[in-house]
Amino acid sequence: MKRKTFFAVIGLLTLSVLLYFAFLHSKIRDHINIEVPLHADYIIILGARVKGEIPSLALQYRIDAAANYMKKNEDTIAIASGGQGPGEDITEAEAIKRGLLKHGVDRNRILIEDKSTDTVENITFSKKLIPDHLETGLLVTNDFHLYRAKSIAKNQGLNLQGIPAETPTVAIPKSYTREYLAITKYYLVTFFKK
Repeated sequence: MKRKTFFAVIGLLTLSVLLYFAFLHSKIRDHINIEVPLHADYIIILGARVKGEIPSLALQYRIDAAANYMKKNEDTIAIASGGQGPGEDITEAEAIKRGLLKHGVDRNRILIEDKSTDTVENITFSKKLIPDHLETGLLVTNDFHLYRAKSIAKNQGLNLQGIPAETPTVAIPKSYTREYLAITKYYLVTFFKK
């Protein structure tokens, strides 16, 4: 009898975890499939890993998505956000700036936030750089990361839509698994702050 109860509890816990991850996945997907507004005043491009001076594929996709938007919306300015971590010879913000310049974006349209070490700091420090007269903004990050990034921005008084950059196929399982855990941590931190 005890053995049956044990397996029933394990089965229930497994089902609960799977249902919870399915819920998180649906939240992530909901924030990807939204039409991107045109003519935003600014975009905040969130940093990701740089290998030496070369953007990781995830960061390159963010740069490409941002540049494509800026080419179509010529009054939009960019805030390139991200500090320098281990194994990075330049800041993530500098890598973003270089990538945008290669795409032909004018350097006068790029602001730099190069002190942040995580998503919360990306948004906190970038917020300070937003010129007072600018109102509408977008976040640029990989699709799996958009829901949490937008939620963090909302907590800081920024109601931002997003530009979902592609996630490298090879990184999808790892990225989503890590993001489920990161969202869970975000939920817990937010709940206990109340």
